[in-house]
Amino acid sequence: MTIHLRKIEPTDLPFLYLWENETNVWKDGDTHNPLSQQDLRNYIDSTTGDIYQDGQLRLIIESETKDPIGCIDLYDLDIRNRKAGIGIYIAKHSREQGYGKLALQQLEEYAFHFLNLRTLYAFTHVQNTPCNQLFQSTHFQSIATLPYWTLEGNATLWIKNNPNIL
Repeated sequence: MTIHLRKIEPTDLPFLYLWENETNVWKDGDTHNPLSQQDLRNYIDSTTGDIYQDGQLRLIIESETKDPIGCIDLYDLDIRNRKAGIGIYIAKHSREQGYGKLALQQLEEYAFHFLNLRTLYAFTHVQNTPCNQLFQSTHFQSIATLPYWTLEGNATLWIKNNPNIL
């Protein structure tokens, strides 16, 4: 099984519209309201794909058949301290097949070896077992439980440091 990470394109609009409006996953991110196709079109048109210019980078995860199956983000880029947050979404039909792990490993390789970041971090809900297992399986360290982090409850803070910099 292989995947490919690529820059977001205008043809991704239908997928993003479905994914961003999947209300049962809003609690796992920072989405608070539905997004229109125009909202997403504006985002696609305005993003350069340059993390240093945009402060974030959204990549589409493609399966071996070139079908979009999710997206993975580097966000909240802190250039001075060389760190960024990670967010990941896998479409319902592609979950629990190992795609998330492959995408996370590829993004980590890019962040640590190309961008030369020092630290990656992620927040997950304590109850989000698949996501917590994903970060654990890729050797992120659970370093804190954040009580009442969101309306839904506690969150786990995951950290991974670049082994080439320490």
